Order: sequence, then C-alpha cells, then structure tokens
Amino acid sequence: MAMRRWKMAYTVIYFIRHLVSLSKKDLDSQTKNLGSPSYVAIDVHDDTSPRENKFVSLIIVDQRTLIDMVKEKSLEILNQLGGVLQVAVILETDIKDGVGEVDVAHRRDVFGENSYKKAPSKRFLSSVLEECKDPTIITLLFCAIMSLGFAIKLHGLRDGWYDGGSIILAAVHLVAVSAISKFMKSNQFEKLSRVRNDIKVQVVRDGRQHQISIFDVVVGDVVYLNKGDQIPADGLLLNDSSLKVDESSMSSEMGHAEVKGRDNPFLLSGSKAAEGNGFMLVTSVGMNTAWGEMMSSRSHDLDEQTPLRSHLDKIISYMRKVGWTVALLVLAVLLMRYFTRNTRDDSGHYEYNGSKTKINDVLDPVVHIIVAAVTIVVVATPEGLSLAVTLTYLYFMKRMMKERVMVRELSACEKMGSATTIIIDKKDILTLNQMEVVEFFIGEDIIKAKPSSGEIESKVLELLQEGFTSILEISGSPTEKAILSWAMSHLGINIGEEKKKVEIKHVENFDPEKNGSGVLLVRRNNEKVVRHRKGDAEVILAMCSNYYVRNGEIRDVNEDARKQLKEIIRSMAVKSLCCMAFACKEVEEGGQASDELEAFGFTLLGLVGLKDPYRIEVRTAVESCKNAGVKVILVTGDDVRTARATAIECGVFSCDQEDVESDAIVEGVQFSNYSREQRMERIGKLLVMGSSSPSDKLEMIRCLKEDGHVVAVTGGGTNDALALKEADIGLSMGIRGTEVAKESSKIVILDDNFISVVTMLSWGRCVYNNIQKFIQFQLTMNVAALVINLISACSSGVLSLSAFQILWEKVIIDTLGLLAVISHDQPSKDLMRKPPVCWSKRPINESIFNNILIQVFYQAVTLSALQFTVGKSILDLAINNTLVFNTSVICQVFNIFTARLPVEKKSMFMWIRKNKRFLAAVLVVTVAQGVIVELSSKVTNSNEKLDRKQWCVSLSIAASSWLFDQLARRLILPKISFLGS
Repeated sequence: MAMRRWKMAYTVIYFIRHLVSLSKKDLDSQTKNLGSPSYVAIDVHDDTSPRENKFVSLIIVDQRTLIDMVKEKSLEILNQLGGVLQVAVILETDIKDGVGEVDVAHRRDVFGENSYKKAPSKRFLSSVLEECKDPTIITLLFCAIMSLGFAIKLHGLRDGWYDGGSIILAAVHLVAVSAISKFMKSNQFEKLSRVRNDIKVQVVRDGRQHQISIFDVVVGDVVYLNKGDQIPADGLLLNDSSLKVDESSMSSEMGHAEVKGRDNPFLLSGSKAAEGNGFMLVTSVGMNTAWGEMMSSRSHDLDEQTPLRSHLDKIISYMRKVGWTVALLVLAVLLMRYFTRNTRDDSGHYEYNGSKTKINDVLDPVVHIIVAAVTIVVVATPEGLSLAVTLTYLYFMKRMMKERVMVRELSACEKMGSATTIIIDKKDILTLNQMEVVEFFIGEDIIKAKPSSGEIESKVLELLQEGFTSILEISGSPTEKAILSWAMSHLGINIGEEKKKVEIKHVENFDPEKNGSGVLLVRRNNEKVVRHRKGDAEVILAMCSNYYVRNGEIRDVNEDARKQLKEIIRSMAVKSLCCMAFACKEVEEGGQASDELEAFGFTLLGLVGLKDPYRIEVRTAVESCKNAGVKVILVTGDDVRTARATAIECGVFSCDQEDVESDAIVEGVQFSNYSREQRMERIGKLLVMGSSSPSDKLEMIRCLKEDGHVVAVTGGGTNDALALKEADIGLSMGIRGTEVAKESSKIVILDDNFISVVTMLSWGRCVYNNIQKFIQFQLTMNVAALVINLISACSSGVLSLSAFQILWEKVIIDTLGLLAVISHDQPSKDLMRKPPVCWSKRPINESIFNNILIQVFYQAVTLSALQFTVGKSILDLAINNTLVFNTSVICQVFNIFTARLPVEKKSMFMWIRKNKRFLAAVLVVTVAQGVIVELSSKVTNSNEKLDRKQWCVSLSIAASSWLFDQLARRLILPKISFLGS
C-alpha cells in the first residue's frame, strides 16, 4: 500500500513537470482533440506503474462540467467536449465492453457513490421528549412530585417513596412504550426504504452484462435500459435509436420526453424509460445528480397512517377520555367521603375532624386521593396497542421476505387480508416464463418441428431469417427469445451472418395500441428498403394483402384465404397458444426512417403459436382463493378464445358451466362500450376479460371498487402502472416486472408466483386476527381495572389496587402478555375458509365486544365479592388485599388464553397449538407474579404470604373465567346481542 502511494505521488509530480514542459502547440493539439477548453487529458506512460497513471487521468476529469452538462441538457457543452463518444473517451470507457471490474473501486473513490444523503432520522431521545409533552404525562409527573413531597415528609424517604415513585415509573412506562413504538416504526421504514430503493440494473463490464444494485453503479458504466426501467444516474444515450422517458418525477410536466442520440441524448436520474431501449453512459452519480439533490432535501414522512392505525388511535383516545372521566368521578367520590367523615384510619378514627384537623394532616390524604384518581388514567391508557401493531408488522414484513414477498406500503398488510377480488394476468403470474414454439404455419400449411431441406422455398426462408433477425433481437423478451431460439435451431438462422446483410434504418418499438412492432432496413446486396412487422396475428393479418406459401408462391388474401387463416389463428387460441405473425413489404428507396410504418400492403410470412407452461400450483392457488371467498378474474390482452382456454386450464371457472360464455366472458372493447349501468350490472358476473387494453382493465377496477369490492391487481408492465395505482392493493412482479410497475405497486411478488399471492392473502388475515386478539386482551384488562377500582372507590373509599400494584400489572401483563397474545401465529386453514373482513370497518366486532363484556363482568363481580364480602369473612384484611391483587393478575393470565381463542370458537381447547413463545411468555408472567407476591410486602401492602390454599383460591377464581366464558358464549350470547353487527 505504501509503495503504491509513493508511485502515485511520483506520477503526479512527473505529470506536472511534463505538463509545464509541453509546447503551446502540443497543448493546443491536446485541447482540440478533447473539444473542451475546461478539460485537458494527457497520457503519461510509465511502464512501472500503468494502473496509477490511469487513475491520475480520472482524477483530473472536470466533473463540474459533466454534471452541469446533463443537468442543464446543454448541447453546447456536449459539443465542446466533442460529443457523446468523446465523453466516453474522457471517462476511459469502452462503449462496447464498458469499464473493467478492477476500476470500479477507484471510480467510486473519485466520482462518489450512487446514493444520496437522507435527512437525519428521528433519534430515540427525540421521541422520548416528544412523548413527555403529552398532557397526561405532565399531569402524572406533577401528581407524583406532590405525592413524593408529602409522603416523604410524613413517613421518611424509606417508606414514603412508594406511591409517588410508582406514578413516576408509570409515566416512564407510558413514555417508554410510546417512544419505543415510534422509534421501531422509524427504523422499520428506514429499512423498508432501503429495500425499496435497491433497484437492479443491467451494466456492461469487461464485455459482459451484469445485474448489479443501483447503489453499485459508477461513473463510466454502460447501462442497458429497457422499457419500464428507472434511469439509475445522470448520463448520455449512446445509441442512435430514440428512447422516450417519463420525467414527471423530476418536474411537474406530464408526458414523455424523447431522447435521441444527437438532438437530446441527456438522461436524468430518477426518470423512467417509457418506450424503447438502449445503452447509456453514466456521467454523474449520487449527490452530483439532480435526483440526488432533490431526494436529500425532501422530508420523508415515514410514519404511514394505515386504516387500522387510525382505528386504534381512536380507541386509545376514547379510552383516555373514559379514564379521565372515571378519574374525576373517583376523585369527587373520595373527596366527598373524606370531608363528610366517611373514612377512617387504621386505628378506626375519622381521618377528618373539621377544624381540629391540621392542614398538614388534611393535605396528606387529599394528595393520596388525587394520586389514586390519577392512577386511574394510567389504568385506562392502552399504550400497548401501538407497540402491538409495530411488533406485528415487523414480524410480518420479515416473514413475507422469506416467502418471497416485499411489502412496500404497510397499508397493504391490512388491505390484503380484506381483498374480495384479485385480477390476474396470464403473462405476469400464472406461467413459468419459459415460452416455447409449438406450431408454425406458412400460409395454410403447418411446418414440422424440424423441416426437411427444401420444405420451405429459399426465398421465403431468407425473408423469415431476415425478419426474425432484425426484429427479434431488439428487446429480448421471453416471447422473442423463444422464437429466435427456435428459428436458430430449426430454420438454420445465423444471427451474425444475417446482421451483416442488412442495415437497420429505423426501429418502431412495441406499441400496445397497434399491438406490434416493426423495423425499416436496407439490404446491402441490392440497396432495397424493406419494412418488417411482427405482432398479434389478427392485427398483422389485417395489414396484409398477400401471403406466402411454402413453395414461394405469393397469393392474394381474398375472402376465403382470410377466413382460412383466421381459422388457423382461432385453432391456436382454443389451445391457449399465443399466436404471432410476421409480415414484410418492400418500399420506395426514398422512404424516410422517421415515417410511420404504413398499416397496409404487407405480405404475410408466417404464423407462430407459442405456449408458456402454467405453474403446477396455479389451480390449487385459485381454488384456495375461491374457498376464502375471494373472486379471481383473468384480464389479459390475449384473444378472448385464448383467455377462455386459459381460465379453464387455471380453474378460474369450469368449462361445463352452460352460461359461462354469455355472462362471465367479455372482450375489452365490448366492456368499454357498455353504458355505466350495463357495466355495473355485468361486473358481478365477469370472470374473464380478453383482448383488453390498459384502459379496459382500469375501468373494470373502478367498477369493482364502486360495487364495494376490495380489489387486488397483479401487473408487471409499464402499461399496468395506472391499474396498480388505482387498485386497493397493487401487486407487481419482481422478476418480469418493470421498475415503473414496482414503483406503482404496494407489494412486490419477488418470485412472480401466484401461490405467493395466496400466501400474502392468508398472512394478511392472520395479522389482522392477531391484532384483534391483542385489542380484546388489552381492553379487557383496562376496562376491568377501571370498573373494579370505581366500585372499590365508591363503596369503601379506597382503591382495590395501589399505584405500585397497577404499575406492576401493566408492565408484566402489557409486555409479556403482548408477546403471548400475538406470539406470531401461523395462518390457519380456518382463516382461509372465512369471508374477507373489510379493512375499513372497526376492528372491534360484535364477537370481540361481547367477549370483553363477559370477562369484565366476571372479573368485576368475583374480585369485588372477594374484597368486600367473601374475602373479609374468611381472611384478615392484610391477606385479603394480597389475595385480590394476586387473583387480578392471574385472571389476566387466563385472559391471555381466552384472547388467543379465535373469537368465534366455542371450545376453549381449540386454541392449543405448539408455540414455544406463547408458553414461555405465560410461564414468565406466572413465575414473576409468584415472586413479587411472596417476596415484596410493600407491593402487596402486607407482611403475610399466601399459603397453598389461598393460591388455589386465586387460581380457581381465575380458571373459572374460562368456564364462565364458555357458558356465556353457548347460553347467553345466542339470545342477547350487545352490539349490532
């Protein structure tokens, strides 16, 4: 390393001395060659250290000029530098072989990384300080300070800190839970943002194409861009063909800007390739791009407010209001009882004796009453709900990544479990993406898999070879690769030789409106200009006035011939084959490359039938969706007959349904021509839409949403972007999907497999179900504590549970109970047999509400009876307080089991599953409670321990909550409804 630095230093010194010694003539010559007065590059040859000299030449590149050139789209600067190819020379890039792998690290050091600085994320301390501003926390701390002051003055520090300290710890608990929840959400979204932005791009390095992360792109890289790709950095278009880009992310202007090799070769980072393909030369990356500057200055709101979170915020707000109401009521009752001489001290004397009572003696019980009332607020606040959702989502997203699903927006977690309709496309998610040629026709004659010599006339074979080579090499889609591979092996095409025979003048990229693509070329042997077309068979056939037969004869496409050719196309469609056609025609020599390709006068060369094998598990996945009450609709651009065959093969509907064709199948054009009323009438019956355009698909989504459906849509192409955005859940493809589609979607299916969609569906329901369980558990505990303390305050003038006891119960039950209730259950088969639950509805349904009431009623009655009647008759007061506290906590332990039951289940043993986390959490709660009861007399307000009999009483009362719950579900609830459905 040291030797290398010495060599670098020597080279720099040598370079400077050599520069000074240059004559003005040599300097002018160098400058003229580079075409820029602001840039000078001189080759310094040193046989001992060639690598270091190369690095020096990159170090002196005028980066500012290159950066401004692309940002300002300045042709003047580009011309001064000598054009695109000269910029490649300046950056020492071989436009065919790209840069070398050994140079990447140095280029990153010189020009920077392809990443941008983000606004600093909120720190944990900031979240803590933000939570401390809450009025509830401020009130708790104020009361705690008052309690500490008076209690320590009267009882000393050793015995006077318990109540005030308990409230401080309760406030700390509330702040910590909320702050941790927000901090975890912030980190979660940061990780999600990193994954979302980690786009894969194709670069040429050392003469080979590599797929790398967008963060690994360096200045000088040659990047291959295809339709739908994101521009990874600022750069210049290398090839002469045009490329249309969507720059709406960089400016407010809508529409597509055309990038041309000479007139406008500038490509901006963050833009999307809307049409065409080509190679770009990277000139600046990261913070040196306009995209980097914009993203670094943008404030990112990572706290996504999902529908479920909105519902939970309302629940928390409502419970706080209830808590403050009950607290004020308790405060009023206790103060009235105190000042009306209805309370006595431990010696049996009245605590208040009017004017005889000293002020200090009055303030102490009054502060104690205020502390007791404020403690009610702590009881009522269900702060664990927010943490429960955060932990659930964290686990859910990690689990989904293992299942090859990337969640880009958290609202999709909730909505996916509520989906009622899934719109799928064959090419996106049902097939293996392994196209193969099954049938090939020339005219009305089918050609064998391996035609014998002379079976196809040489002139026809030459035209096919010419067309296949010139058109199919353009985009390299699976369809085109399959045809080209078949042509090479069966028709003897030599790509290298065929490319030498022609000169391509103009390329017409695939147009979804015309459903085809084309090329204009010149034959080098006779200078004839020829147009070739490829695309949907029926579209190409409509453009043809003649067709070849295999013996080389040209025949007119008369009415009979057209009927016969259409029958061949129809027969392929019935077999679920994708039928494509090839055609050509000679044009006048003076035809301009930019002219639109005429849609008539072509000669049909051949018909190709392709098939992409379906995934084995597709039928099972579709059946699972049907069983879950989710409707599956096939929407495809294929012919309606092909679409029907595909739907039958995949199980979307059965072929023995008599009215299936009239009610369930429609063509895209036909659906778009319907009136509004006709669409809404038909939308509930549709299962297949064939020959559809992106606008047809978009209209179907809107109609389904208007009809009350929660719609999920799969898509991978650039044209699917609007549909993915319009749907409630957009599902893009990770392998075949374009970056435009991924950016428009909420979920990315990384393996392009429909079974992953079903997995996402089941996990979405599981997440919602787990959160419902914790809501039931949390609210049962909070409401029960409120009712019990209210009854206790009104009847005896004291609270059943002290501040310290309430804090202990909330910490141990909220934290460990949370882990036990939402202990990451796996999706059950029962969940996939139920109809979807709408995500926009409140999570507390009638069943959950009734279960909460059952448990609250049982705990309030039994604990009140234990405290005021049964307990006092069989136990002394000290033991009774301990028993009430212990029984209350054990009741919450059994409440964990009740909450984990599916809310509709009536058997209390149906919940049992092998879940180590659940069992561990329950065990820790039980052991911790036993330890605190047996060892801490201050917590239990008693110097006595519970014996076995008293422990059995606690366990029996708590366990009986199960029996009461089952009896209420079976006998009471079927007759009485507490909440309308």
